[in-house]
Order: sequence, then structure tokens, then C-alpha cells
Amino acid sequence: MKKFLMVLAFAGASFASFAQSNSIVANKSSVATNSFWNNWFVQAGFDWNMWYSDQEHGHDLTKSPFKGFRSVPGVSVAVGKWFTPGLGLRLKAQGIWGRRVDSDNGLQGEEKAGTKYWLLNGDALFNLSNMIVGYNPKRVWNLIPFFGAGIGRNMNEDFYGMDLRVGILNEFRVSKAVAINFELGWNRIEGDIDGSGSGTGRGWVSHDNNLYAEVGLTYSLGKKTWDVTPDVDAINAEHQAAVDALNAKLRDAENENANLRTQLKAQPKTETITQSVKELISTPVSVFFELNKTNVASEKDLVNVRAIAKYAKDNNRKILVTGYADSATGTPEINHNLSVKRAEIVKEELVKMGIPAENITTEGKGGVEQLSPISFNRRATVQITD
Repeated sequence: MKKFLMVLAFAGASFASFAQSNSIVANKSSVATNSFWNNWFVQAGFDWNMWYSDQEHGHDLTKSPFKGFRSVPGVSVAVGKWFTPGLGLRLKAQGIWGRRVDSDNGLQGEEKAGTKYWLLNGDALFNLSNMIVGYNPKRVWNLIPFFGAGIGRNMNEDFYGMDLRVGILNEFRVSKAVAINFELGWNRIEGDIDGSGSGTGRGWVSHDNNLYAEVGLTYSLGKKTWDVTPDVDAINAEHQAAVDALNAKLRDAENENANLRTQLKAQPKTETITQSVKELISTPVSVFFELNKTNVASEKDLVNVRAIAKYAKDNNRKILVTGYADSATGTPEINHNLSVKRAEIVKEELVKMGIPAENITTEGKGGVEQLSPISFNRRATVQITD
């Protein structure tokens, strides 16, 4: 028992570590890891159990496990936690009111009334719906295979047996907090925990096998969903062509500006064509942020900001930094403060690049819904002003 509990503790620590360093990625988005106290759940259900071992084997189905004396009801309770939308752990207890294999052969009293059991298992849960198709908090049906190990006890005979098990949990969403479960499982238990003497079977019948079908409810505790955050690398990849084109324009503008300065020395009173240069460098450059954060999500975004900063520094131009938040989360007051802070963070980066602070203007636009998906609005823009 001590070894089993140690294995469960180690598995829980491993899952928690994995959850902190990995997210389920689908449709160019990822999810933010929730705190330890969120995404817990409790379950309760009624099941129907079928027992099969070497006592039934070879009896031409006269001792079929589907017949009444070996097909019995039970109840279960469980508690668990999802560490990511696809990976979770569960501790489940099943109470089973069964009968000995020979209880149809003239036994009376307590033996005829049946043998009582309980099973306690730790399960690893894999939400294939979220792992393969992508996280969707409004999905009606989730397919969740599981496997686990545990211990069982025959309360009449007072002995124990270790077990391994596999199964499939089908979860049907009723509301944000409640789901209906339909579960199918197989417990393969060492020894003859069903109460009848040890047999001599091989393979399938060398152990006691408990197969069950269960209907129950799941109730979610704490925060029940996961926040989808923009995948900055994916966003940058989508816009890389536009970024490269802008860089090319900036390089051309720098060369043209050098030529214009040479012409100005020779013809100081002649009007130049610098207006075209202004148009090229007036395109805003975006710097993205993660949900409810003020730190720059990716250093790659600052590459294009450096190009703008170099032009502004060489030509003594002023810069406008505008911060935004997404309107889907937070209150208007929180979003306004967040947008202002994001603009100030980018201003600090520009100052590090050599732009005088007095040449930089910042403003916050609060929560907006200008871009799709909404997560793209968590940004600050940098542009040259007239």
C-alpha cells in the first residue's frame, strides 16, 4: 500500500511539472496554465459489474458472468484534477456488492446474500478530444481514455489484491460545471478476490476480472476553463512576409534619405521628396503581449522597432506609442491601465535604443476589438509622427 501511494504521489508531481512547461496547442493558440487549486472535479456514479475468472471458464456458459449471480450493482466516488486540457489524474473508489461464484449452488444466509468488495484506483486521464481536435470549452462530448492501478479488498474474506485497469470515460457537457458520464472499464485483479478458491486458469482466467459500465455525474471545482493566449511565433510567422517587405522599404528609405541629404547640401532651398519616405516609415509596427501581462511576449517583435528607432534617431523624428488590451477580458478600467502600461514598457525599450524620452509620446486605448482573433489586440504599436 505504501509503494502504491508513493507511485501516485510521484505521478502527480510529474504531471504537475509537465503542465507547467507544456500547453495543448491547437489552431495556432495555446492555453495559460491555471493555479493548482483550479480545474479540480468530483464524480459520483452507479455501475453494473461483471465478474469473470477460471471458475466460469469451461462450463459452457452455465456459469456465465452475465447471469444474475455474477452481474451485480455498485457505486463509485472520485476526485481528480486536470493539469492541462488534455492531461489529468483521478483517485476513484468503487463499492461493489457481489456474490461468490458458487452462490447459486445451495448456499444460504450470508454467503447466499453475497460477498462485498471495494476497489481503490489512481487513474491517468487523457482527453483525446482536446489533445487531437483542440481545446473547446463548449464541446458537448469529450472522449477520455484512462489507465491506472490500485488495490482491492474482499471484505468477507478479509484479503487484498493489487490490480491494473483500463477504460474509456465519455463525458457529456450539461453546463459549465456539470457533465454526465458514461464509463466502461476493466479491472484485472491478482488472486481470487471474488471469494472463491484460487484457480488454475491461464491468460484471461488466471486472475479475477471485473468489467463494469457506469453512469454518473461530474462537478467541476474552482476555475473550470483555460485562457487561450496568442502564439506569438505563429502570429509572427503569418506576418513575416509583411515584416520583410517593411524592412526592405525601410532600407530603401534610408538609402534615399542619404541621397536627399547629399542633394540638400548642394541645393539647400530646393524642396525634396521626403514625403514619400514619411509614408514608407509611417506604417505602425506591433509589439505583442500575453494575456494580462506587460512584458514583451517575444524579442523578435523588437527587431522591427529597432528599425523605426534608427530612422527616428537619424532624422530627429518623434515617435508615438499606442497601447491596447483586448475587450474580451477585464473591466474597462483594468484594460485602460493595462494599455497605458504596455505603451510605457515599449517607450522604455525605445529609450534604451537611443531615442530621447521627450521625443516619445504614449497613449492607451484600453480594451478594443480591432483585430481577429481577439487575442491579437493585446499589443502596442510604434510609428513615426509628423
